[in-house]
Amino acid sequence: MTVTEIVPVDKRRSKVFLDEDFTFVLYKGEIKRFGIEEGETLSQEVYQEILKDVLMKRARERVIFLLKASDKTEQELRRKLKEGGYPQEAIDYAIGFLKDHRFINDQDYGRRYVEYHSRQKSERQIRYELQRKGLDKEMIRDILEEQPVDEEARIREYIRKKGLKPENMEFKEKGKVMASLGRKGFSYEAISRVLGGGWDMD
Repeated sequence: MTVTEIVPVDKRRSKVFLDEDFTFVLYKGEIKRFGIEEGETLSQEVYQEILKDVLMKRARERVIFLLKASDKTEQELRRKLKEGGYPQEAIDYAIGFLKDHRFINDQDYGRRYVEYHSRQKSERQIRYELQRKGLDKEMIRDILEEQPVDEEARIREYIRKKGLKPENMEFKEKGKVMASLGRKGFSYEAISRVLGGGWDMD
């Protein structure tokens, strides 16, 4: 592998570019220690040494730090490591370490997410956000079957906080409230049951 470029990331670290845009980030002292220079060849042996002695350990420490800061899914952690300039081998190692020690479990994450956010969000919002975080549709479906979202309770809470009285609303006002709830992802059926049926949400 040829070192095609070394680009500073900040005052202490630089991104090392190898063939085919393959990159990793090292501290300047590490670049010097491993004898990395632009235009020079980096042997597989030295690369493996960098990977095992530096990058894998650093990736493991990074994901542990990230999890201490806040709960995250596997996809979110992989994305954070990739953004941090870690090569795939280091990412896979760090994620494997977390799984082996049961520090991450996307299904457990999903259950916790639903338990907390079902107090404010619609089922559709929760489905969308969990998919964005990397949970597959089947897993999300199973979680929501175990922990259904009481959308009617959420809608009643929304109405209470807004100080609204559906029985006193005029047609146009109620239509606006229904449209607002619809944009938040609540189903028409749940909205209609709480506010009264036959209302146009458009």
